Amino acid sequence: MEVGFIGLGKMGRPMTLRLLAAGHTVHVFNRSRGAVDALAKEGATPADSA
Repeated sequence: MEVGFIGLGKMGRPMTLRLLAAGHTVHVFNRSRGAVDALAKEGATPADSA
C-alpha cells in the first residue's frame, strides 16, 4: 500500500513509523523540514509539497 501523510506531529509521526514497519510506502510532508528528514532516515519518501 502507498500512503501519504501531511503533518508529522504527535499523531502523524507514530502512524508513519508503524506503516513503514509494516512494509508500506509512505510519502511525508511537514511545514518544518527537520521532521521530514528524520522520517526519511527511517525509510519514508519526502514530498516537496502537499
